Amino acid sequence: MRYFPALFIQVLISSAALAAGGDGGSAGGADGATGAKADPQYSQAVALIQAHEYAKAIPLLNAYVSRAGNDADAYNYLGYASRKSGDVQSAFTYYNKALAINPKHRGVHEYIGEAYLMTGNLPKAEEHLKVLDGLCRFSCEEYRDLKASIASYKSKQTAAK
Repeated sequence: MRYFPALFIQVLISSAALAAGGDGGSAGGADGATGAKADPQYSQAVALIQAHEYAKAIPLLNAYVSRAGNDADAYNYLGYASRKSGDVQSAFTYYNKALAINPKHRGVHEYIGEAYLMTGNLPKAEEHLKVLDGLCRFSCEEYRDLKASIASYKSKQTAAK
């Protein structure tokens, strides 16, 4: 019982670090570490994505990444906007760029898994679910969302037979 306070403090610090930025997250991930929130094009693109104006967000994000360079969150948003606009092949390009920058970005793993489901590639989607299982200590939203998408995909495949 003597180690409880130290362990409790360590858990609190870890939880606070994840809440403050972590390893990425849904719909673009945590962008606090990149300074991207201060960029007007990035902010406008995120607002457009939240308004489901995906095609309008893409040129803004492209302009931002041409200036900012290696921003995994921006590439994740580019992948998301491309996928939602129906351009799954471009989405894969952007998601892979994001993963090259940050292989632990949970949001990218969720969304690329969903993109693989759109193309009928269940094994690749399950690979990303497995990666998320390793990244998420006690489950996380990205893991649960991709797991639910995979279950839905499997259910539809079974019903179609």
